[in-house]
Amino acid sequence: MNLQSNDFELFELPPAYSLDRAVLDERWKALQREVHPDRHAAADAQTQRQAMQWSVRINEAYQRLKDPLQRASYLCELHGAPVQAENNTAMPPAFLMQQMEWREALEEAASAAVVEDLADEVASARKRMLAQLQQTADVQHDWPALAGQVRALMFIERFARDVESRLEQLGQ
Repeated sequence: MNLQSNDFELFELPPAYSLDRAVLDERWKALQREVHPDRHAAADAQTQRQAMQWSVRINEAYQRLKDPLQRASYLCELHGAPVQAENNTAMPPAFLMQQMEWREALEEAASAAVVEDLADEVASARKRMLAQLQQTADVQHDWPALAGQVRALMFIERFARDVESRLEQLGQ
């Protein structure tokens, strides 16, 4: 193993958006069994430090690969099209209009039932976006387009959290 390997190489997976979660989970467990710091407790300080570094590296890679949004963002970076969500918020006008409509609907929602309907609509949009990410990454290999889709999904995920917060406020 090499600390400089990318996450896919580390887990011996093809660099793709689609992945078998069971295979990822099993590989994570195997890697952790191999390098877990407890397994090296009787070793010298350098070996213990290396085991800790490996354990952290494996956990970070696992968190990135198991999350569809993070995995898509990571693929963009690997292919030279970083998402740059902090300084690139350009979105298609239709997408921005949808976001504004959702925000207004959330602000005006007077009942939990209305907010739950909005949550269902947002969940459906998220599901469609995830399918688009798979198509763009694994079929089209269009990394700049994927970066834009990741940014859009980040908006949707943030709004979904706002919807959940509103449901909590309404006692649901």
